[in-house]
This record gives sequence, C-alpha cells and structure tokens, in this order.
Amino acid sequence: MAGFDLNLITTFVTLYETQSVTLAADRLCVTQPSVSYALAKLREQFDDALFVRNQQGMQPTRLAMQLYGGFKNATRSIDAAVSDARQFAPATSRRHFRLALSDLGEMAFLPRLLEQLNELAPNIELDIVPLEIDQVTTWLNDGHIDAAICSRPLPGAGIVHCKLMSEHYCCLVDEAHPRIDAQMSLQQFLAEPHVIVTRTSGHGMAEDVLQRMGVERRVRLRIPHFSVLPKIIPGTEMLTILPSRIAQSFCELPLTQPLKIVELPFDVPHFEVTLHWHSRSEKSRALSWFFEQIELSLSDTEETENTRIKH
Repeated sequence: MAGFDLNLITTFVTLYETQSVTLAADRLCVTQPSVSYALAKLREQFDDALFVRNQQGMQPTRLAMQLYGGFKNATRSIDAAVSDARQFAPATSRRHFRLALSDLGEMAFLPRLLEQLNELAPNIELDIVPLEIDQVTTWLNDGHIDAAICSRPLPGAGIVHCKLMSEHYCCLVDEAHPRIDAQMSLQQFLAEPHVIVTRTSGHGMAEDVLQRMGVERRVRLRIPHFSVLPKIIPGTEMLTILPSRIAQSFCELPLTQPLKIVELPFDVPHFEVTLHWHSRSEKSRALSWFFEQIELSLSDTEETENTRIKH
C-alpha cells in the first residue's frame, strides 16, 4: 500500500496478540499514547475500528481478523531476516521468548530452565503463557508463542516435537487417610471423594481410561490448576490423580499434615512430556538456541536420545 507506514504493522500485530494497549506498549517498549496514536492511524488507513474495547480487552473486528494472518507473516519474515543477519549472542542478547506451560510445568520445569538461562543469557526476557491445550497448535502456527511443553501430541502441519521425559500417573492422598493404606482396590478408589483438575491442563488420560471402563468417580471438587492441591488434600479424605514427579514434590513439602502416593488400581499408559515448536522457527539462530537450552535443562539424562518428529 503506497504511503503505508510499515511500523504500524508491528503495532497492529502486538495489539492483536495482547488485546491491550498497556501490554502492547510494554512489549514494544513505547508509551501508551504512542500505541493509541498508531491505532488511530491504522483506523484511518482501513476505515475500520479494528479493535473494540470490552470486558475482555481490545477485541479485533472481522477486518482485523482478516488482516492479522498477512501482517503476522510479514513481521515473521522481517524478524527471520534480521535474526539470520545478526549473530545471536546469548550472553548479551535481550531477546524476548514466549513459552507455554501448565501450572505443573511452571512448578516442575521453570526453576531448572531459569537456572540454565540465567547462567548463559542473563539479559533475555522469558514470558510464560498459561497452557490451553486446545489452543496451542493455533498459537504455534500464529507465532503467538515460540514453544510449548505439554503431555499430549499436537496435530498440525509443521509442528515439531521432541521428547523430554517419560511420566506416569499416580494417586495423591493424605498420609493419615482412614481407609487407604499403601495400596487400594478399584472399589476403594471409586468410593472416595475426588478432586479433578480440568482438561485444559492437558492431563485427561486417566479420565479417558475410566470412561472406557464405564465407571464414575465421586467428584467432590473440580479445579483448573494442580498447584493448589497441597493446600486442599491434607487433612481430608479426598483423592486426586496427577503425574508422579509432581506428586513426589508435593509429598516433600513441609506440610502440617503430610501426603502420600498410592499407585492407581487400574492401568493408565505412561506418557511423554514433550517440547513443541513450529518448523519455521528452526531458521532462527535465537529460537534454535532457546529450544536447545530447554532440552538440555529438562531432558532426562537416563532417557534414550531425543527424537524430533515433524508432522
């Protein structure tokens, strides 16, 4: 478009992804009035509101949704060209990376990853995006995130994944539970009240097995996150299902009433914790380095070599 200010494209994409003038200004390292001015120019150029403020933030109009894909590809091409032209230097880089993690991932993986990054790249910025398993493929395709760690394969052309570790599910209960000792039967399991963490975390495999078995649990509580479980389970008769590593870390916490792990009384397949990214990101030296640091800091040393799989 003749006379179109290309700087407006970056503002548009950032506004679209953050849905907030404030967050867009923070990400772009400019003032909020600068973003508002750019939005006014965009509205003038396209004779459309583009973004309408409501309770959820700055929501894109239909035209904005149509423009986003092309504008995002344009900014991605520019970023790739600049990244390829420059020598990425972790020790001095101020690069911004975005990683999607569940709350379990934040507890189990973030400290190890930060230790690695702080040593090698103390000036980079890491933005953790709460994992929504049904949105991750779209986020990777759109460039909303650079990578995601989850326990479920992600479909989609161009999505690459790498195994970090193997895991299995177990049951977590109060150590002094009056009816459950070191082991429990399926009948005991079904008779007790349960806390269920919703599927948006990506952990629904045990629930799928129970559905195939045709049995139902006594659900006492449904919650969106695992992290609150150490404050909920102690001193109660409730059970919950979660990955074994996190269950073990919860048992090691200095709780007034300790917890214990009990194996599930039915078979649930082991699962792999995997790192996902889009294949186009491999053209970027910075992103390739970032993925490598995640693998180095989180992969099980006793596991067989990681296999990268491209769909």
